[in-house]
Amino acid sequence: MADTQSARSIAYSHAPFSTWLAIVCLFVLFGLIVLAVIGPSPRTSDYEETRAKKRMEKLKALHEETQKDLTTYAWVDKNKGVARIPIARAMELTVADLAQKKPAPGGPIVTPAAQTAPAAASPAPAASQQPGAAQPAQPSAPPGSPAGQGAASPPPATQQSPPAPASPAPATTP
Repeated sequence: MADTQSARSIAYSHAPFSTWLAIVCLFVLFGLIVLAVIGPSPRTSDYEETRAKKRMEKLKALHEETQKDLTTYAWVDKNKGVARIPIARAMELTVADLAQKKPAPGGPIVTPAAQTAPAAASPAPAASQQPGAAQPAQPSAPPGSPAGQGAASPPPATQQSPPAPASPAPATTP
């Protein structure tokens, strides 16, 4: 029975403090050696410098290619007859072309609903009933649109039909 107690105490015995201290000292010694080898060496960034030089060379080549494209004549697609011309010449041609053209007249400033109001209040409605006479275009709103629901409808005075003419001809409403 004495043998089993000694076997248990040996199996569960704790490592002495000196063993733990020796392990910690070895880690510290290893760290000092690493710092002694790596620490004093100069930290050069040759890799970053070479990358920066390559980027600058690529940028310079791209700039030169772009300048060449902007300042020389060349075919873009010879089969279709598309050519590249220098940008300065293209601007000269564009300015000359635009100087020859007259500006187009602008569209109406007022809305179509406001334009139909004076036509409805004209003093001679019989003139618009003549055959072959040009009728003014009146906008018609499609069903379900905001204009059809009264959102952009003309004022109430223009919605009424014009008064009947004194002549026996039947009156038509636009």
